[in-house]
Amino acid sequence: MKYYPINIEIRGRLVTVVGGGAVAERKCRTLLEAGAKVRVIAPHLSRGLSGLVKRGAVEHLAREYRPGDLAGSFLVFVATGNRRVSVAVADEAAEWRIPANIADMPERSNFTTPSSVARGDLLLTVSTGGKCPALAKEIRGELEERYGEEYAVALQILGAVRDRLLAMKIGCHATKEILDSLISCGLPFLLRNGSADEVDRLLREAAGPGFSLGDLGVENRDIP
Repeated sequence: MKYYPINIEIRGRLVTVVGGGAVAERKCRTLLEAGAKVRVIAPHLSRGLSGLVKRGAVEHLAREYRPGDLAGSFLVFVATGNRRVSVAVADEAAEWRIPANIADMPERSNFTTPSSVARGDLLLTVSTGGKCPALAKEIRGELEERYGEEYAVALQILGAVRDRLLAMKIGCHATKEILDSLISCGLPFLLRNGSADEVDRLLREAAGPGFSLGDLGVENRDIP
């Protein structure tokens, strides 16, 4: 199946996760990282999920799923291993037009969650269309090695430079040229292997006076 790639804003949105095992726990953690309001429906929870509930990070309905439980949900994830429950949740989600991801019934799912690598606001994803998750995991490992934490800082710097240039109204074309110069001159490489002074020098050469880590609000401790 050919999927259309999309990133969804879920901050403050209610996402319901049916299931309390390891798969459900992984879903909950990534949803919380994205700012979602998470509700878990399951009679029993993994140790990690129990910890999230105790900290108040996740709402927990300590019982089996019941019809009507999806009310108000923006997204739904099912990870129970129980086909009867999966079918019931999929049917309710379809009735209310709520996008659903059913772990053991991909044919009833409206979307999949790709394997991903996050470096700050940089998000790299890999999908095999459900054909071979093991291959996606292998590629994700290669991406983790290739793109280190310096890319999170690089994106932070590039975003700050872009915002300042736009505020100065120097024009989109000039802004693009400066950002391209910072990237082609190896900003991520300098962040990994160079010094803060070298980064400042590159910023001044590309963008001019007033563009340094300090000027942009990036502290030295943010550099890997």
